[in-house]
Amino acid sequence: MERNSILVVDDELLIRDLLYDFFTEQGWDIAIAESGEKALEILRSKEVDLLLTDLKMPDMDGLALTSHVKASHPDMPVVIMTGYPSVDSAVSALRQKVADYIIKPFNISQLYRTVQEKIDEKRGKE
Repeated sequence: MERNSILVVDDELLIRDLLYDFFTEQGWDIAIAESGEKALEILRSKEVDLLLTDLKMPDMDGLALTSHVKASHPDMPVVIMTGYPSVDSAVSALRQKVADYIIKPFNISQLYRTVQEKIDEKRGKE
């Protein structure tokens, strides 16, 4: 069976560590990045099933990162996490066809189910 792989992008070390530890325990292949630029670097050399990114980050926010990723990987599901939800950012996310918009603090079990569901949907289309 193919291992699920995700790229987690968040400027908060605690969130990166939490998600890395949790998904690794589930047997997933996890790449982590602290910025949008680092995430794009990783995506140039590594295939992942899904991008899980924070919305608010210095330099490049999650929506800008989504735009870059969708240009080169149009079928990659993107899940945005945010501690600062707003109607504007949710609408922008929908326009960019993000797979989901999760509000922090999140329930990690629910996040896991959402990410698994989006990966399963992507694989069903392939």
